[in-house]
Amino acid sequence: MQKTVVEFNQAQRGEKMDIRAGDVVKIHRKIKEGDKERIQIFEGMVIAVKGGQSSSQMITVRKVSNGNGVEIIVPVISPSIEKIEMVKRAKVRRSKLYYIREKAAKALRFKFTDLSEKEKVEKVEKQEIEKTEEKKVEEVVEADKKEATEKVEEKK
Repeated sequence: MQKTVVEFNQAQRGEKMDIRAGDVVKIHRKIKEGDKERIQIFEGMVIAVKGGQSSSQMITVRKVSNGNGVEIIVPVISPSIEKIEMVKRAKVRRSKLYYIREKAAKALRFKFTDLSEKEKVEKVEKQEIEKTEEKKVEEVVEADKKEATEKVEEKK
């Protein structure tokens, strides 16, 4: 029974985002004001991820704005969320970073890795792989054409 529930939740999730505590993310939220709808970006550090096996994880994101700490708790999959964009990833040793609430923003010294550079490298690598695959396909198609023309010539 437990396995079927987990499989159902994973199917509902769609593409899986690897969000962990310590990640700096940009959350693009849809805000409805009267008849108009706009997108507001909230950038902060993920301090907790809850509901790991459920159909929609909940993440707690914290940022310091004008000296005040602001936290939002957001479901990862929601119609009000346009997208979640990863900015940086910190090396942390805990799954819940609630202790950073008491610390000043400058007192937090995490080692960050910039994901935008990694994503660029991954895109370039994917493009190179796709090019090599296309070349292989073209070679196979050309070989098939040569074989077909040889068979036609033999029949004549």
